[in-house]
Amino acid sequence: MKKSLLLIIAFAISFAGWAQNYDPVKTLVMLNQLDKAKADLDKAFTNAKYTSKPEAFILKTAIYASVSMMDGKKDTPAAAQLVEEADAAFTKYRELDPALSLINEPIYQNGIIMLYSNYYTFGYSDYNNKSYDKALEKLKKAIQYSDLLIKQKVLTSTLDTNVLILAAITAETGGYTDEAAAYYTKLADAKVGGEGYEGVYRYLVTYNFGKKNMEGFEKYKNLGKEVFPKSDYFDFDKVDFAVGLVNTFAEKLKAIDEVLASDPTNFKANQVLGEIIYDTLNPRDEEGAILPENYNELEKKMVDAFTRSSKIKPQYEIPLLYIGDHYINKASRVDEKRNKHAQDMKARTKPGTMASKEDVAKRDALDKEYWDTMDGAREPYLAAASIFADRGTKGELEARDKQQYKKVTSYLSEIYGLKKVMANKAKNLADKAKWESEEKKWNDRYESIKN
Repeated sequence: MKKSLLLIIAFAISFAGWAQNYDPVKTLVMLNQLDKAKADLDKAFTNAKYTSKPEAFILKTAIYASVSMMDGKKDTPAAAQLVEEADAAFTKYRELDPALSLINEPIYQNGIIMLYSNYYTFGYSDYNNKSYDKALEKLKKAIQYSDLLIKQKVLTSTLDTNVLILAAITAETGGYTDEAAAYYTKLADAKVGGEGYEGVYRYLVTYNFGKKNMEGFEKYKNLGKEVFPKSDYFDFDKVDFAVGLVNTFAEKLKAIDEVLASDPTNFKANQVLGEIIYDTLNPRDEEGAILPENYNELEKKMVDAFTRSSKIKPQYEIPLLYIGDHYINKASRVDEKRNKHAQDMKARTKPGTMASKEDVAKRDALDKEYWDTMDGAREPYLAAASIFADRGTKGELEARDKQQYKKVTSYLSEIYGLKKVMANKAKNLADKAKWESEEKKWNDRYESIKN
């Protein structure tokens, strides 16, 4: 009985010593006897003394991660469970040993490497299966272990571009725009380049513009141009993006208005704003076109925008031509109404009788509307004609300029001819003579412009 008691005490003392000795299990790992190592570890984990030190948990990390990679378990649900438990064990280890004092031991380094490899592989598989939520969670883990391995100099690179680009693409595809931007930012800030990486900078340019972060927009546009100097994408400015990233007319107006709110003297923004409105108010296919209800409001906005761009570049005739052309197009629509009314009035009026007062009043109102609308083109055309004349004096008038110059002078002659008719109807002989002189002047100018 006494001998049995001594054996029990001796065994208890021996077990207590073994319970805190991790070498036997570590030896099994090094001998690649992983199943036995796991079995012994699982048994040892039932003893509180064995799990009282951080090493127990990093050892579990290494064993479970290694077993998950064994033939027959790899790429199975059992492997995924082993990896989750290995990850949980490492989390516990970091909690108990924040300094990570054991991380440089080869056996433990290998466990971290296998965790990283597993999470990367699982994430890539989920990505291919379009399970973007699951993929992103696994890739986040892979990034955590990658960062740790880089910090511990286990990995010699300073940035794991493979896992970051996969995480970024996964986040972007899955709709996690902010997380995608965070991963892309790490890559862009490191100036990664080469085939397939231009999209990193493109994403950040678009993302920051959408967030109205103009500092970030300019930063990554410049970085993109530095890393990919042959790409035209990074030559686009904030006005191009304002218009290009939205589809509807209202969205485009809003986007450009936002640019102008912080940069009111931006020539391109003013010019593009005017052109967008011009296209809406002057549809190319007029037949069946419905003009917007807020036509007058948009017209003023357009004229103001072109006026601003003209002041910014006084020798640039295009905004002036747009204003003049708009009023000519508008007058043409009024003239159609005039002609239709004249035909209707003739049909309603019996031969040898006078037209009704209502018809005459409407005719006179349409005549005035036509003359006034035509006159809206006069000032911008006069300014454009002055620019063309100055170029002609300097011998800088190109073929395209001449065509525009002839158009402008032709309309100016027509406008002054209308003003002459109006003055004649009003029996204002002084104005009639003045406008007649202007009509001749611009008609002569038209004839003087050689093709």
